[in-house]
Amino acid sequence: MNQLYRCMCLFVSYLLCTQLALAQEKFTISGYVKDSKNGENLIGVAVFVKGTSNGTVTNEYGFYSLTLPSGTYSIGISYVGYQSFYKDITLNANVKQDVELTEEGVQLNEIVVTADRPDANVRDVSMSVNKLDIKTIQKIPAFLGEVDVIRSIQLLPGVSTIGEGATGFNVRGGSIDQNLVLIDEAPVYNSAHLFGFFSVFNPDIVKDVKLIKGGIPAQYGGRLSSILDVRTKEGNNKKFSGQGGVGVIFSRLSLEAPLVKDKASFVIGARRSYIDVLAKPFLNEDLKGSQFYFYDLTSKVNYIIDPKNTVYLSGYFGRDVFGSPDFKFKWGSTTASARWNHLFNDKLFMNLTGFYSNYDYFLGFQDNVEKSQFDWSSNIINYSIKPDFTYYINTKNTLRFGAQSIFYNFRPGKAIITSGDSTSNLSLNNKYALESGIYIDNEQKIGDKLTIQYGLRYSIFQYMGSGNAYYYNTPANGTRRQPSDIKPFNSGEVIASYGNLEPRFSANYSINDRSSVKASYNRTAQYIHLVSNTAASTPLDVWTPSTNNIKPQLADQVALGYFRNFQENTYEASVEVYYKDLQNQLDYVDNADLLLNYNLEGDLLQGIGRAYGMELSLRKATGRLTGFISYTLARTERRLVETSINHGKWFPNRFDRLHNLSVTADYMLTPLWSVAANFVYQSGTPITFYTNRAEFGQLPTVPLLPNGDRNNSRNPAYHRLDLSATKKNRKKEGKKWESYWVFSVYNAYGRRNPFSIYFQNNPDYKYAETNNGVPKTQAIRYSIIGSFVPAVSYNFKF
Repeated sequence: MNQLYRCMCLFVSYLLCTQLALAQEKFTISGYVKDSKNGENLIGVAVFVKGTSNGTVTNEYGFYSLTLPSGTYSIGISYVGYQSFYKDITLNANVKQDVELTEEGVQLNEIVVTADRPDANVRDVSMSVNKLDIKTIQKIPAFLGEVDVIRSIQLLPGVSTIGEGATGFNVRGGSIDQNLVLIDEAPVYNSAHLFGFFSVFNPDIVKDVKLIKGGIPAQYGGRLSSILDVRTKEGNNKKFSGQGGVGVIFSRLSLEAPLVKDKASFVIGARRSYIDVLAKPFLNEDLKGSQFYFYDLTSKVNYIIDPKNTVYLSGYFGRDVFGSPDFKFKWGSTTASARWNHLFNDKLFMNLTGFYSNYDYFLGFQDNVEKSQFDWSSNIINYSIKPDFTYYINTKNTLRFGAQSIFYNFRPGKAIITSGDSTSNLSLNNKYALESGIYIDNEQKIGDKLTIQYGLRYSIFQYMGSGNAYYYNTPANGTRRQPSDIKPFNSGEVIASYGNLEPRFSANYSINDRSSVKASYNRTAQYIHLVSNTAASTPLDVWTPSTNNIKPQLADQVALGYFRNFQENTYEASVEVYYKDLQNQLDYVDNADLLLNYNLEGDLLQGIGRAYGMELSLRKATGRLTGFISYTLARTERRLVETSINHGKWFPNRFDRLHNLSVTADYMLTPLWSVAANFVYQSGTPITFYTNRAEFGQLPTVPLLPNGDRNNSRNPAYHRLDLSATKKNRKKEGKKWESYWVFSVYNAYGRRNPFSIYFQNNPDYKYAETNNGVPKTQAIRYSIIGSFVPAVSYNFKF
């Protein structure tokens, strides 16, 4: 740790000394870029000196800083969908220049509509990054006509899912727990409502969505596969406004307004499904009192204290509820984050974040006749503090550094059984851990063609008491183990500790103004694990820390890509290849017992993995016809060395899909009518089929898998077509109210895509008479959605 600190100090000193050695009279232009209509900070806006390669982009809070030699420059500020800003500025002192951009279609004197700089995909050093603004997401045909962030990113190259209704998403061969999902920098551990059909993100509140699949910057840690960074709106600081919608399954409403004009504002959004309300008249006596709905609330307040200080408070609370008078099942997430932006000077920007995150679930049964009851609950709770600094050294170097500390409280299961006057406690002990990390990262331009970004992160993880630690003498060879020793630890005592260096590197070489080659490498470490041996994650899955028996997951990924724009940047194209090596991947013995098992670690295995593939992308973002095509050719495999499982050889992972194609298009027929279509094709996921069976006379047969094969077959391919039409209502002159209708058909040709295939004994015993009296087995093809799903929704804003 001390060596790393000294290295970082030497690295910073080198950069500063280089800057002093080359010093001449230089000055800085800096400021914030915002939306003129509502005062929202704009993320990723290009700020550049016209006619040169000098430039930068705004950060997550809309701030930019550009240091140049004294002189007069034409400064340009450009952002897709907005009119570009140009201004001649004489730099003979530091200049503060805040800019409010106007959406295209509104003419102002000082603003010129231009096609300059919409080429971030070619110029940026970052690769394996996909950004979707909410306007693009809203154009994609959606399930039941409801716009959804998670289902939209599943259309991107390198992203897949187990199937219809599956929670989460998989990125480049990683499991769903290897994605760090953030809402205003607070982690979300279950991003789904209604078992995966909708996400927790209210589209009316979302401002920016960024998915990082490779070349992960050093500021991010704790996950192997991807970062999904979702930023919510700040709230309109100009005037009161709102928007919402009424759909088939739920309604939503969001409101935003200034608290102090141009200085403080708020935004609040709520959603609530009403399946239970609509179904209530049709429920029979046995189902009276049933509950099945979800709701969420998202809010944010910000206050500009002065030009150098801004504070933000954000919160999310959501819950799913299913049950009846005798059965209760509910789960949900709560997050809260507080952030402070501070400008030390025109070059040094700080964001200090503190957050709280809690994911919990509850399952309960009761029998009033027998006077018995079972209650089971589980949580994972986080507390964190995270200072991040950005130092804009000069036009060639942007330095980022910071640290983070996260305290984990794992509550794997509190379970109480009550029967009459007796009570049994099956609860598991809580587990505690502390994860800390420091990082430094520099983006450096070398000449006019080469830009590199290099950084280093050091993370340390401590698994702590109070609690019991289990020890095993026998190796994890594929069979259940029993502990040989159990040792108690006091509160705060370190049971096991791990540390990892995580180097990061990216490079961009510009071939010309329209094409570039990029390369990246990153090592990532993950210290928490999702315990789930089902085909798709469920709300009842349990998170566990790395322990004295469970090693941290590690991944090394390399990627190489070619990026090219065509026809004045109308078309964006890219091809990327990647290879990912994974270590200490969590797996399970056959017939593992994962829930309320004090000896859980005796049922766990750790193996190695590999994922490799090629991703193609073509995007058109302007004109009457817009959309994108993405195709992924990939493999993801697992190996459990020195076990009998699959003979210790490589086998396809459960979310391996060789081919993954999606085509999305939107066409504006008239100013009031537009139509959209979305087609998806994916290879079938692996599945384990039993190869033998045991027969005992006329008793049901017992399936067997004597060779220990894993994922020895595949489900049929998945494909579907979605269609939608949007009808805007004419806005009345002088009125604020705007509205539109969305008509959609999900799975338009009624494909019965299999979620899984399983076998059961044929219940018709007469049929067994033709098989020497032995009941035959039959294959069951299980589909979540087996027909087309029409929907209509009404949306409005004011």
